[in-house]
This record gives sequence, C-alpha cells and structure tokens, in this order.
Amino acid sequence: MSEHPDSALVRQGYDAFGRGDMATLGSLMMSDCAYHLPGSSQVSGHYKGRDNVLSLFGRLHELTGGSLRVDLDGVFVDGRGHAVAAHKWYAEREDRGIEMRGCLLFTIVGGKISDIDECVEDIDQTDGFWDAPG
Repeated sequence: MSEHPDSALVRQGYDAFGRGDMATLGSLMMSDCAYHLPGSSQVSGHYKGRDNVLSLFGRLHELTGGSLRVDLDGVFVDGRGHAVAAHKWYAEREDRGIEMRGCLLFTIVGGKISDIDECVEDIDQTDGFWDAPG
C-alpha cells in the first residue's frame, strides 16, 4: 500500500523542519500560505505568506537556541486536501524546558500547503514558555 501524496508532503515538511532546511520547507508551501499559532504569547498569531511563515520558524529556532525539536507520531489524511499530523515537541529557553503533544492541521491545494493550524496540549503552558525571558 503506497503512501497518500498529502501524507508524503507533510512528512517531507516535518523532515525539512527538523533539518532546518527552510528552502525545501518553503518549496512545499503556496506563496500565500498561512500559519496560525494559538495562544497569546509573543509568537502567537496569524502569519500570512510563505516568507512570514518561514521567518516565524526561524524565530522559534532562535528563541530556543536551536533546541526546538519535533517528533512526528503520525499523519492522517482525508483524501480531500486535509491532513492532521500528531507530534510531540521539545524545546529549551535558558533554565526552562517544555515537552508537549500537539498537532498541525494542514490544508493542501494542488500538492502545496496552503494553510496550517497548530493545536497544543496546554495553551497556558505554551504561552508561559514562549514569554519566558530568553
């Protein structure tokens, strides 16, 4: 049984993110891709446009001194342009660390990512981590 193309696309994105390969990651997104990060921290909000999304990813890596890591648990697709990727993410900022489950909800159009919604296990804990001094 072969992997669905939407699942393969999401897996390729996770792999590129993990390697810090923003060029490959950007090539998987539409130019007007949007990313929605929950909560009310300094990084929360809606990011519109591939360059803004990639800048956010760079900022997350910068804030964590490169310690941000995401372990993919699974990708689930509906065959109509939607995918859900479950994962666990880890990061450190000075004297605090975080380990949390979450997921990304993808909308895929024409083989490219057009929209990403992030969900986290605990928004308050996530906000506290990103707003910690660093």
